[in-house]
Amino acid sequence: MPCFQSCRHSEDRSDKPATYIEVIDFRGREINLDKPATRIICLIESALSGIYMLKAGDNVIGVPSEIYNGPTAEQYALLDDRIRDKKLPSPGNWDFVSIENIVALQPDLVIIWASQTESIASIESHGIPVYAVFLKSFTDIYKEIKDFGLLTGTSQRADSLIKYTEDEIIKLESAPQSSVVKKSSVYFIWPQGLLETAGTTSTVNDLIELAGAKNCCPIPQEHAVINKENLLDWNPDIIVMWFNALQNPDDIIASTDLKYLNAVRNMQVYELPSAFLCDMWTLKFAYTTKLLAKWCYPSAYADLNTDEEKRKMLFELYGEKGGNLLK
Repeated sequence: MPCFQSCRHSEDRSDKPATYIEVIDFRGREINLDKPATRIICLIESALSGIYMLKAGDNVIGVPSEIYNGPTAEQYALLDDRIRDKKLPSPGNWDFVSIENIVALQPDLVIIWASQTESIASIESHGIPVYAVFLKSFTDIYKEIKDFGLLTGTSQRADSLIKYTEDEIIKLESAPQSSVVKKSSVYFIWPQGLLETAGTTSTVNDLIELAGAKNCCPIPQEHAVINKENLLDWNPDIIVMWFNALQNPDDIIASTDLKYLNAVRNMQVYELPSAFLCDMWTLKFAYTTKLLAKWCYPSAYADLNTDEEKRKMLFELYGEKGGNLLK
């Protein structure tokens, strides 16, 4: 097992190897490795995406179970032949972790949600380093990628990915929609149902504001459940659906209960194209923002080619393997 320490005080590093690594995870816990991790179990899909962006996918020895049966399975099969052939073990996900299977794989790093406190304690009790994740802003996404770069010895690549994304955001902030006087109001729909949306303290809200629009839901929650009267009162200009295999924008437009909404009357109902492409808990949030901006302000973004933006994003973030994702 690699060297693992968890501490908050400074130490004499003079006896540490040149390859020594230390990062602070989202718990405020210090993670120390003698060398970059080469046996990684990652139980978070969005974090796994970041590891493949860093071109460190070959170091992954365990993945979350939803990689094989969730909405992103097709894309991960294109990124890694071991996933395509179902050869990588899946010792857990966001709600279940097999400590026995994790220990048997002898990882030198486990990546898991910070909320899974009992599983973290059990894993650490076996001397296995754990990097715990809790994302609540785009700044957190940058931190996660930067830390993963340190932990996998790919810091240069991490810095390049972050710079690319920051540059894309700068372009958005100086785009034509910034001069629009009246902001479009947006209602966001989670796949659980029409009345499940994102409030003002959510990544979705940050995305909407970054696109120059306004979230019509004023509730200060990450995931809010409302009633139909709320939606009718808010009367959004645009409705945006998270990818949903069971429902599409035509179903919303055909609903007689919603026919008086501006978004429905004007047929301004859109669906994000896929859970993989539009994962807003990864650096792909910049591409999702571009889609939203074009839907909200089509005249201002008439020259924005979303297919070309997708192609550029996939190659920038995933390198040559990005071409596989276009198939």
